[in-house]
Amino acid sequence: MATTKEFKEYVADKLGPMGEISIRPMMGEYLLYLDGVLFGGIYDDRVLIKVTATNEKFNMEKEIPYAGAKPMYRLLDLENFLSAREIILDTIDGLKKK
Repeated sequence: MATTKEFKEYVADKLGPMGEISIRPMMGEYLLYLDGVLFGGIYDDRVLIKVTATNEKFNMEKEIPYAGAKPMYRLLDLENFLSAREIILDTIDGLKKK
């Protein structure tokens, strides 16, 4: 099942206030970037973010985005902008430290 256009637009609306969010198509799904940093994606109407040492503290559930992929954390509460923002910024911080 591919991500719906409506869900992609919902995610764009919720994350838009964070800054330079880019949502780029990839094989029926979407990759998520903030200020040019790839931090996650939208897979089957789920927002999944990369696992880093800096976002482990949020105790999120891991899910597989597609067959053969590494597990990612599922970002469940897009309605809580401050929480989503903190998780995404911590994720990006961890990605920059690699």
